[in-house]
Amino acid sequence: MPEELTLAKGESGYAIVRLQIQNGYHINANPPTFPYLKATELELTPGNGISVDFVSYPDALTKKFSFADEPLKVYEGETIVKAMLKAGPSAEAGRHNLSAKLRVQACDDTVCYPPGTMDLNVPVTIK
Repeated sequence: MPEELTLAKGESGYAIVRLQIQNGYHINANPPTFPYLKATELELTPGNGISVDFVSYPDALTKKFSFADEPLKVYEGETIVKAMLKAGPSAEAGRHNLSAKLRVQACDDTVCYPPGTMDLNVPVTIK
């Protein structure tokens, strides 16, 4: 779930997206352990004078699973992904919803499921 962010024109701040991963499941970290694993990825579409500087991902847990020979870097439980946004001088005052896509691949202790994409709206208020 994205949390609301309030920025003044010319100001930067983190938009926070909280992921709630169900018990018994995990998602691949960013960067993933191996290139063939699908990383968790947040992509935001800039708009209304709001730009996206970068996205930062949390530190991963390293865990061993029965389906992998080596331990994997994963996220479990509540995980927070942050996007640094900047309100430019042309940013329009008011509330905006930046559209975002969250790509994840969920796995349990024995199998990984097909990757999926969730559409999100990140609320940003320009004061």
